[in-house]
Amino acid sequence: MQIILMEKVINLGQLGDVVKVKNGYARNFLIPQGKAKRATAASLAEFDARRAELHAAEAAKLAAAQAEGEKMSGLTVQISQKAGVDGKLFGSVTNADIAAALATAGFAIEKSQVRLPTGHLKQIGDYPISISLHTDVVAEITVSVLGEH
Repeated sequence: MQIILMEKVINLGQLGDVVKVKNGYARNFLIPQGKAKRATAASLAEFDARRAELHAAEAAKLAAAQAEGEKMSGLTVQISQKAGVDGKLFGSVTNADIAAALATAGFAIEKSQVRLPTGHLKQIGDYPISISLHTDVVAEITVSVLGEH
Protein backbone atom coordinates (compact mmCIF):
# COMPACT_ATOMS: atom_id res chain seq x y z
CA MET A 1 0.00 0.00 0.00
CA GLN A 2 1.29 3.47 -0.88
CA ILE A 3 1.11 5.92 2.04
CA ILE A 4 2.27 9.45 2.74
CA LEU A 5 4.00 9.95 6.10
CA MET A 6 2.55 12.66 8.34
CA GLU A 7 5.54 12.53 10.73
CA LYS A 8 8.99 10.97 10.86
CA VAL A 9 8.83 7.21 11.41
CA ILE A 10 11.95 5.27 12.41
CA ASN A 11 13.22 2.91 9.69
CA LEU A 12 10.57 4.17 7.25
CA GLY A 13 11.06 7.80 6.27
CA GLN A 14 10.67 11.53 6.89
CA LEU A 15 7.60 13.76 6.98
CA GLY A 16 6.04 13.89 3.51
CA ASP A 17 7.72 10.81 2.08
CA VAL A 18 5.55 8.52 -0.03
CA VAL A 19 6.48 4.94 0.83
CA LYS A 20 5.15 1.47 0.13
CA VAL A 21 4.39 -0.64 3.21
CA LYS A 22 2.47 -3.81 3.90
CA ASN A 23 -1.29 -3.37 4.08
CA GLY A 24 -1.63 -4.53 7.68
CA TYR A 25 1.10 -2.19 8.95
CA ALA A 26 -0.63 0.76 7.31
CA ARG A 27 -4.21 -0.16 8.27
CA ASN A 28 -3.55 -1.36 11.82
CA PHE A 29 -0.75 0.94 13.01
CA LEU A 30 0.26 3.92 10.88
CA ILE A 31 -3.14 5.24 9.78
CA PRO A 32 -5.01 4.83 13.13
CA GLN A 33 -2.19 6.60 15.02
CA GLY A 34 -2.17 9.51 12.55
CA LYS A 35 1.37 8.78 11.40
CA ALA A 36 0.32 8.30 7.76
CA LYS A 37 -2.48 8.66 5.21
CA ARG A 38 -3.23 6.73 2.04
CA ALA A 39 -1.34 8.23 -0.88
CA THR A 40 -4.25 9.22 -3.10
CA ALA A 41 -4.22 12.23 -5.41
CA ALA A 42 -6.52 14.11 -3.00
CA SER A 43 -4.39 13.39 0.07
CA LEU A 44 -1.20 14.37 -1.79
CA ALA A 45 -2.79 17.67 -2.82
CA GLU A 46 -3.97 18.28 0.75
CA PHE A 47 -0.48 17.53 2.08
CA ASP A 48 1.12 19.96 -0.39
CA ALA A 49 -1.33 22.65 0.74
CA ARG A 50 -0.51 22.04 4.42
CA ARG A 51 3.23 21.27 4.01
CA ALA A 52 4.51 24.39 5.82
CA GLU A 53 2.02 23.96 8.69
CA LEU A 54 2.98 20.30 9.18
CA HIS A 55 6.71 21.07 9.08
CA ALA A 56 6.22 23.83 11.69
CA ALA A 57 4.25 21.43 13.95
CA GLU A 58 6.98 18.79 13.58
CA ALA A 59 9.67 21.36 14.44
CA ALA A 60 7.68 22.41 17.53
CA LYS A 61 7.42 18.78 18.70
CA LEU A 62 11.15 18.34 18.20
CA ALA A 63 11.97 21.52 20.13
CA ALA A 64 9.71 20.46 23.02
CA ALA A 65 11.32 17.01 23.11
CA GLN A 66 14.81 18.54 23.09
CA ALA A 67 13.91 20.87 25.97
CA GLU A 68 12.55 17.96 28.01
CA GLY A 69 15.61 15.88 27.12
CA GLU A 70 17.89 18.65 28.44
CA LYS A 71 16.04 18.62 31.78
CA MET A 72 15.97 14.83 31.96
CA SER A 73 19.50 13.85 30.91
CA GLY A 74 21.73 12.91 33.81
CA LEU A 75 18.75 12.33 36.11
CA THR A 76 18.96 9.49 38.65
CA VAL A 77 15.75 7.69 39.59
CA GLN A 78 15.61 5.38 42.60
CA ILE A 79 13.30 2.36 42.67
CA SER A 80 12.96 0.09 45.70
CA GLN A 81 12.03 -3.56 45.31
CA LYS A 82 12.10 -6.55 47.62
CA ALA A 83 15.36 -8.41 47.25
CA GLY A 84 17.13 -11.42 48.68
CA VAL A 85 20.41 -11.34 50.58
CA ASP A 86 22.41 -11.97 47.39
CA GLY A 87 21.04 -8.79 45.73
CA LYS A 88 18.67 -10.62 43.41
CA LEU A 89 15.21 -9.07 43.16
CA PHE A 90 11.97 -10.93 43.83
CA GLY A 91 10.46 -10.04 40.46
CA SER A 92 12.01 -7.35 38.27
CA VAL A 93 11.99 -3.64 37.47
CA THR A 94 10.19 -3.12 34.16
CA ASN A 95 9.81 -0.17 31.82
CA ALA A 96 6.39 0.49 33.41
CA ASP A 97 8.05 0.84 36.84
CA ILE A 98 10.60 3.27 35.42
CA ALA A 99 7.86 5.30 33.69
CA ALA A 100 5.93 5.48 36.98
CA ALA A 101 9.05 6.64 38.85
CA LEU A 102 9.65 9.32 36.21
CA ALA A 103 6.01 10.42 36.54
CA THR A 104 6.52 11.01 40.26
CA ALA A 105 9.62 13.06 39.35
CA GLY A 106 7.47 15.25 37.10
CA PHE A 107 8.12 13.79 33.63
CA ALA A 108 5.21 12.51 31.52
CA ILE A 109 6.76 9.44 29.91
CA GLU A 110 4.96 6.44 28.48
CA LYS A 111 6.37 2.98 29.11
CA SER A 112 6.96 2.46 25.38
CA GLN A 113 9.48 5.32 25.44
CA VAL A 114 11.72 3.56 28.00
CA ARG A 115 14.48 1.54 26.32
CA LEU A 116 15.91 -1.32 28.37
CA PRO A 117 18.83 -2.66 26.29
CA THR A 118 19.41 -5.75 28.45
CA GLY A 119 15.78 -6.45 29.36
CA HIS A 120 14.15 -6.09 32.76
CA LEU A 121 16.39 -5.23 35.70
CA LYS A 122 16.71 -8.17 38.07
CA GLN A 123 19.63 -7.18 40.31
CA ILE A 124 20.33 -4.36 42.76
CA GLY A 125 22.55 -1.67 41.26
CA ASP A 126 22.75 1.36 38.99
CA TYR A 127 21.78 0.97 35.34
CA PRO A 128 22.07 3.44 32.43
CA ILE A 129 18.71 3.66 30.63
CA SER A 130 17.69 5.46 27.42
CA ILE A 131 14.41 7.39 27.17
CA SER A 132 13.24 7.98 23.58
CA LEU A 133 11.41 11.32 23.71
CA HIS A 134 11.26 11.76 19.92
CA THR A 135 12.66 9.89 16.95
CA ASP A 136 15.68 12.24 17.06
CA VAL A 137 15.90 12.87 20.84
CA VAL A 138 17.14 10.28 23.32
CA ALA A 139 17.83 11.16 26.98
CA GLU A 140 20.16 9.06 29.10
CA ILE A 141 19.20 8.54 32.75
CA THR A 142 20.39 6.31 35.57
CA VAL A 143 18.06 3.96 37.39
CA SER A 144 19.24 3.01 40.85
CA VAL A 145 17.57 -0.21 42.05
CA LEU A 146 17.56 -0.45 45.84
CA GLY A 147 16.76 -3.58 47.81
CA GLU A 148 14.23 -3.90 50.60
CA HIS A 149 14.42 -6.77 53.06
